Amino acid sequence: MSPRPESIAMIERLIAFDTTSRNSNLELIEFVQSYLNDLGVESELVYNQQRSKANLYATLGPDDTGGIALSGHTDVVPVDGQKWGSDPFKMVKRDGQLFGRGTSDMKSFIAVCLALAPEFLKGSIKIPLHFAFSYDEEIGCLGVRSLIKRLSSREVKPKACIIGEPTMMRVVRAHKGKLSYCCKVSGLESHSGMAHLGVNAVEAAAEVIAYLKVMARRFRDDGPFDPEMSPPYTTVHTGVVRGGTQLNIVPKSCEFEFEFRHLPEDDPVALLKEVQDFAATLLPEMHAVSVNTGFHWERRSHIPELNTSEDSEVVQLAKSLTGANTAAKVGFGTEAGLFEQGGMPAVVCGPGSIEQAHKPDEFIALDQVAQCEKFLLRLFRHCWA
Repeated sequence: MSPRPESIAMIERLIAFDTTSRNSNLELIEFVQSYLNDLGVESELVYNQQRSKANLYATLGPDDTGGIALSGHTDVVPVDGQKWGSDPFKMVKRDGQLFGRGTSDMKSFIAVCLALAPEFLKGSIKIPLHFAFSYDEEIGCLGVRSLIKRLSSREVKPKACIIGEPTMMRVVRAHKGKLSYCCKVSGLESHSGMAHLGVNAVEAAAEVIAYLKVMARRFRDDGPFDPEMSPPYTTVHTGVVRGGTQLNIVPKSCEFEFEFRHLPEDDPVALLKEVQDFAATLLPEMHAVSVNTGFHWERRSHIPELNTSEDSEVVQLAKSLTGANTAAKVGFGTEAGLFEQGGMPAVVCGPGSIEQAHKPDEFIALDQVAQCEKFLLRLFRHCWA
């Protein structure tokens, strides 16, 4: 099964924009806006505060009824330090695969939506489609929040949303949520030969990190478990630690970043409180030396879980478009939970494999692009009068 040349050309065009999250995405957004304008479709841009990035929202068809949103993020993760066999921002077609940063995660979905838009507009449209393309998903699903806030306040908003993250075109109705924090520990410097006069911030941080590991083992061993998730339990992970200046100085500061990737039934706020309560047990010993020592907690990101009912209209629609009998659950997070919180029930279904995401020589198989086309063409028929 071979995809249309228009889809391949659009994927190649989008890959050429270096929309690594640290960069602006406006060149890509302006290209999409111009492309849709040539089709007679107006776009609405929702900018960040600096006006250096924007979400794009466009409606194909009548604007006085709900319809279905097709959503994807335009940013990609960095290629720094990765060994690629070709330029990451020049699509390469080889052995039935398309290589380039974002081919799998997730510009191919956006590209197929755009490439097939002229086809959709040829029909007599009863149910509109909405394109919702966001920024800064890769650093905490930050950009789409302002777009969802704007949409959720409107009388007419999408009745359902399909997020095109890579699922190998499986329908995904549920995924874990994520809560991440940075803990900054304040200690007191002293000479290491007089360590009792100082408060070691690195050691205090290490005790909390060790407690996080205890929590991780508890979930691994005792659950709760959801066998449809991988892994089937809430995970606790510390990924970054910074502290100390020299071995013979008791360190006055240390910080570490950690996250919970939790099952829908686990409350991340309660998990955070458990860690903070443990840290509080360390304060008497620290304060006995200096009352100016302690812990400061800063939230890095919060991505809500997705838990759409198997019986919901959007899940039933997506299953009918793929021919699947069941919907799956996954361990990675997406923007879908945010859409659901905004009153737009969501599923995740898109081409490519999450196993290719964020890796060097990222690729998508051509047959996945073709399956995405087939999915959207079936959706078009559903939306036509």
